Amino acid sequence: MYRIDKLVKLERKLYHTNDLAILWEIKNKNTLYTAIKRYLKQGILIPVYKGLYSTIPLSQLDSRELGAAIIHKYTYLSTESILAEKGIIAQNIYYTTFISNVSKKATINNRNFLYRKLPDKFLYNPTGIENQNGVFVATLERAIADMLYFDSKYHFDMTDNIDFTKVIKNQKEIGYIC
Repeated sequence: MYRIDKLVKLERKLYHTNDLAILWEIKNKNTLYTAIKRYLKQGILIPVYKGLYSTIPLSQLDSRELGAAIIHKYTYLSTESILAEKGIIAQNIYYTTFISNVSKKATINNRNFLYRKLPDKFLYNPTGIENQNGVFVATLERAIADMLYFDSKYHFDMTDNIDFTKVIKNQKEIGYIC
């Protein structure tokens, strides 16, 4: 089977260099980079970000999937992105915000991504994290708990839709508070 056939048959649209090596069963780095270079030149692969490639135009990529793929580590969507989506904050947000074990900012195709660093003991706690189409996303209560971890005086515009009992329960389960 040709390498291009393997790409086309998968629903996935984003690949890291190592993903392509495994998919194409290439062990030699020179062979891998030559194949990637060839497919970039042909327009089959599109460069996205250091070692990340797409099989569709960048404008067609979902921001959540793109943000999760950029960092190539465990990460989940949280804080301002979830709070704005749920109507808890009214201000414009300029970043799609993720939580990971590194602090980072990235801009791709005029889309801004912010990664907040959280200690592993909290990061890998599954409380309030859901898998939505392959992207980990915080529930509203987890996003609020995360935001309060980073800024205990954070102002929420609309508190009517917040169940603070659930938020406190999340904070305790995660270990933010005793």
